[in-house]
Amino acid sequence: MEITSDLVKTLRDKTGCGMMDCKKALKESKGDMEKAVDSLRKKGLAAVAKRAGRTAAEGIIASYIHVGGKIGVLVEVNSETDFVARNIEFQAFVKDITMQIAAQNPQYISRDQVPEGIIEHERDILKSQTLSEGKPEKVADKIVDGRLEKFYSEVCLLDQPFIKDPKIIIKDLLGELAAKIGENIVIRRFIRYQLGEKS
Repeated sequence: MEITSDLVKTLRDKTGCGMMDCKKALKESKGDMEKAVDSLRKKGLAAVAKRAGRTAAEGIIASYIHVGGKIGVLVEVNSETDFVARNIEFQAFVKDITMQIAAQNPQYISRDQVPEGIIEHERDILKSQTLSEGKPEKVADKIVDGRLEKFYSEVCLLDQPFIKDPKIIIKDLLGELAAKIGENIVIRRFIRYQLGEKS
């Protein structure tokens, strides 16, 4: 059975697990949704979704100054307990996030933070581009949706490919860490400075 992106998305919505984990579980279960859910639950990954509602008020604020001192980043990443905040893997993740922000310059943490006006403006531009390429009106919206995904992967931190391994998306990296540690982990906020840039 072909493992479609819709099937992966359905499993992801059900479990809150990362895309790669969902795809792997579906392949192992030959597309059987219930078996895939069971497989993820056995690995402890599906429990991450349930943790997402729990309060994450501990954590750390980390900084990163890029070589040469031209780019600086401050980021707050929260965990549920101070114990996890001192965990080496958690701290390594936070360091990776500061470097990600320095290198990729995201504008938002997640796509739900992107103002509706900006999304509509981007959609209008993409639709004009698509129609000017000679694509028929009836498929233009589908093409625009695909291109909008690329836009999100550029401006939203959680949708960006990880700089150390572009096959992994940041939200999946976050999900894997949360599953391993057993706590809700939240990238709360960040600020990126670039020398000479207007604020």
